[in-house]
Amino acid sequence: MEFAKFAHAKSSSESVPSWRVAKLAAAMGAAVLVLTGCLATTPQSNGQSATVGTGSAGGATATGANSKLESCPATLGTIRIDEQTSAGWYATYASRYGTGSTLPVLRLLIQQSNCFIIVDRGRGLAAGNAERDLMRGAEGRAGSNVGTGQIAAADFTMIPEVIVSDRGGTKGGLAGIGGLLGGRAALLGAVAGNFSTNEAGTVLTLIDNRSSVQLAAAEGYATNTDFGGMGALFGAGGGAGASAFTSTPQGKVLMASFADAYNKMVQSVRAYKAQTVKGGLGTGGTLGVQGGSTAASKEVDQAAKPVPATPVKKKPAGT
Repeated sequence: MEFAKFAHAKSSSESVPSWRVAKLAAAMGAAVLVLTGCLATTPQSNGQSATVGTGSAGGATATGANSKLESCPATLGTIRIDEQTSAGWYATYASRYGTGSTLPVLRLLIQQSNCFIIVDRGRGLAAGNAERDLMRGAEGRAGSNVGTGQIAAADFTMIPEVIVSDRGGTKGGLAGIGGLLGGRAALLGAVAGNFSTNEAGTVLTLIDNRSSVQLAAAEGYATNTDFGGMGALFGAGGGAGASAFTSTPQGKVLMASFADAYNKMVQSVRAYKAQTVKGGLGTGGTLGVQGGSTAASKEVDQAAKPVPATPVKKKPAGT
């Protein structure tokens, strides 16, 4: 609005007050600085979240949880999370994308869902063991109530794994849109000419600790598009700054994929029906082999035995 007034006044040969010129110049300068990434604002939370895991959890109470998070009406048991930090994918993605541990957000989602109670088998357990050793020693205060037999068993183990993680896999593709639509579409063409897609595919597996039987498995997927390209408006330096501010950390995409997998798993375990095998689990199954010792194998041997020929009765002579 100020720019329009300024242009009109200049074309009408009117005198422009110096204060208006100064105000307009300051506003335009600030806008350029912000768009080129040369100006930063004070960090604020504003109730937002860094990932799909939002809010908090305390016991069975969840506050500010993601509205799309699935939940259970009753807790199904205790669970530990095995992050598989020794797996090849973990080190690869951590070094390539700077992603951190998957545990904090998964633990938040699990507790908020009320489906499982988490038992710590990582740093929390190590710290607890150190504290128990200290309290049971000569320096421990009497009445600390740090006795044996207090650690809860984990009924289940959840294993998170990354199957696909690609940052910036698809780039550009719409750079010519500005030329097709004319000069007035230069801004659209500049933005569309520099975009990239990020995607992640993950799998969560749920294991019964007592039998080692797999109870559930779920696949998750997430994708997003990053838009850059403002450098076409402000030059090479400005473009670099704008692209940096519009780049999505791959960790956000990974956690969105894990959240998707967890929601799918919750839907399955809420309607869980145990798989059963004739004769019981681990007793040989129903697929037998010839010469085997299982019940199914004995059935195979029995079926393979030749059927004895039925003797033909001879008719009495004279009949």
